[in-house]
Amino acid sequence: MTMPPWSDIVVALLLLASGGVVLTSALGLWRLKDFFTRMHAPALASTLAAWLVVAASIVHFTAREGQLSLHVWLTVMLLSITAPVTTIVLARAALFRRRHAGDELPPPLAGDKPKRARDLDRQDD
Repeated sequence: MTMPPWSDIVVALLLLASGGVVLTSALGLWRLKDFFTRMHAPALASTLAAWLVVAASIVHFTAREGQLSLHVWLTVMLLSITAPVTTIVLARAALFRRRHAGDELPPPLAGDKPKRARDLDRQDD
């Protein structure tokens, strides 16, 4: 079955938007210096890009089959469930490594004096 031209245009625009979001995410990842600052913004951008690809897939398969096709929705649901869990595991591992190395705990806010792990241990004595 041939697809109408409007659906091809919508799919192409959604995929181009997804590519633009991924490019922006990659530039943000490259520009941000710290692991903890790299975690949030690029993760949100790549999730938005995945949603745009799923929307393009839904439009494509709906136009091709002639009926609403939501089977691709499972992909983004799986990503939405597993991505936060992965992010938490990565954040905890990075925090553990920083604690083990004696770095600042937690990372200081702007204007705060840095605290080191060994300084915190001495305060407890």
